[in-house]
Amino acid sequence: MKIKVIIADDNSFIREGMKIILATFDEFDVVATVADGKEAVAYCEAHDVDVALMDVRMPNLNGVEATKQLTERTSTKSLILTTFDDDEYITDAIRYGAKGYLLKNNDPERIRDAIKTVYYGHHVLQDVVLNKLKSRLSVAKPEKEAKGDKIDLSLFTERELDIMALIAKGLANKEISKKLFISEGTIANHISSVLSKTGLEHRTQIAIFYLTGEVNK
Repeated sequence: MKIKVIIADDNSFIREGMKIILATFDEFDVVATVADGKEAVAYCEAHDVDVALMDVRMPNLNGVEATKQLTERTSTKSLILTTFDDDEYITDAIRYGAKGYLLKNNDPERIRDAIKTVYYGHHVLQDVVLNKLKSRLSVAKPEKEAKGDKIDLSLFTERELDIMALIAKGLANKEISKKLFISEGTIANHISSVLSKTGLEHRTQIAIFYLTGEVNK
């Protein structure tokens, strides 16, 4: 069964170009292309769509708000395709349910893999996007009022804090295993413990929590 994909982008060149690219892969069926978030939400409410490739800056309804509505109203998973100029939207997109955040200039194979990753229930946050997020957070004023709920870091073990720090740097479990000299299974157990203590759902949220000290679900 093919993965049903909708492409939402107000740039017709990008929209149709992406459709042509995805058509070269047997895994996908591009069921629609639309020019804004409002059209994307309406289509996904009326049809069975697995993954929505969502531009950020679109008329009528931007990709972040459309992602929020898709998460609330449908089972469609949202994968944000963005440019560096859109990095201010990262945290909101993730908070509203985006399953991935990817730059538009990636190779077709990278986009294909990201769509499949999101479809199978995992999350994609490109390293360069994570670095942009960390850069934005590093210049934030410490006294700025938190938008999320504060969590006491004393709840976590030293090993859990080590793993959270490495997740925030964008490392996968295999890379963390090599750095800390522990098995990937042990790392998975620690991550499960962190998720349980924070009420978070996935490692991208752990990275944001570690960098901000806030729980934004």
